[in-house]
Amino acid sequence: MGRVSGLVPSRFLTLLAHLVVVITLFWSRDSNIQACLPLTFTPEEYDKQDIQLVAALSVTLGLFAVELAGFLSGVSMFNSTQSLISIGAHCSASVALSFFIFERWECTTYWYIFVFCSALPAVTEMALFVTVFGLKKKPF
Repeated sequence: MGRVSGLVPSRFLTLLAHLVVVITLFWSRDSNIQACLPLTFTPEEYDKQDIQLVAALSVTLGLFAVELAGFLSGVSMFNSTQSLISIGAHCSASVALSFFIFERWECTTYWYIFVFCSALPAVTEMALFVTVFGLKKKPF
C-alpha cells in the first residue's frame, strides 16, 4: 500500500495540471489558430480552424470528466498501472501543451498530443470501468 500511496497524489496533481493547461489554451487559442493559417486568410478559414480547435478541446474536457469520474469514484484510484499511465500521459501533456501555447505550434500538433496524452489514459480508464462494473472483477 505504501508504494501506491505516492501515486495517488501524483496522479491527481498531473491530471489537474493538464486540466489547467487545457483551460488556458481555451483562453489563448487565438495565436495558435493564426499559426495554423497562411499569412493572408479569410474570416471563414479562421472560423473553421477555431471550430476545430474548440471541438478538440471540448472532447479533451469530456475525457477529463471520464478520468476524474473513475479516479474520484475509486474505480482506478489505487490501480498502479492506470496511475502510471495517467501520470506519464498527463505530465507529458502538460509540458507539450505549454510548448504548444508559448511556441504557437500548428493545430494539427494538438491531435498528436490528444491521442497519446488524453485519449490513451481515458480509454484505459473506460476499460477499468467495464472490468469493475461490467465483469464485476477487481482489476488490481
